[in-house]
Amino acid sequence: MRLFVPLFMTFICGMIIILQFFVPHRPFSTLGERLTDWYMIVASAAIFLGAVNLLQVHSARIRFRQKNWQYSPVVIGGFLVMMAAGFGWGVADGRPFDWMFQTMVVPMGATMFSLLAFFVASAAFRAFRSSNWRATLLLVSAFIVMLGRVPIGDVIWRLIPGAAASSHPNLVNEIAEWIMQVPNMAGQRAVMIGASLGVVATSLRMIFGIERSYLGGSD
Repeated sequence: MRLFVPLFMTFICGMIIILQFFVPHRPFSTLGERLTDWYMIVASAAIFLGAVNLLQVHSARIRFRQKNWQYSPVVIGGFLVMMAAGFGWGVADGRPFDWMFQTMVVPMGATMFSLLAFFVASAAFRAFRSSNWRATLLLVSAFIVMLGRVPIGDVIWRLIPGAAASSHPNLVNEIAEWIMQVPNMAGQRAVMIGASLGVVATSLRMIFGIERSYLGGSD
């Protein structure tokens, strides 16, 4: 019974969601909308559980002086200040919450994403080594795309004798755009199709009770 109830509910809810796409009429359409609303409610409630877990984890880190515990008071203080500003003055434009979000959270997020450029450069250096013809093709394509995306590529093209008078104002940019729209798009679609098939397969395994990892690893 401990496994039957969640498996039965998963099967019923999953079949309703699937049927509403093939039979967009009552009662399946109404039930599908209700389940979607319940999902949003549960997801919203999970935010409060995440907030409680955040406070518990960082409080324990401070209490037991774990590694990098000095950052935990900053996390807790920032969380409490943002929460107090949101509940006290609202989240509309111009309020304290919006000011702190725009002047603190957004720049910190931009800083974190900017650090990814160094990791991408390091990964590209390792991946673009011309060890075989595939890596060489990847290296040449990436070099052309990068030249076509930056202003220096246009400058280099204009320095070529006769390039300015040709029918192509920037051939490097056109080649880079073709690489992005044709072979790159084809690869992206293949990846998306494979990912979609994986989602469908995993969903069916969960609906029919084959995949039970969401139950905590119970068999």
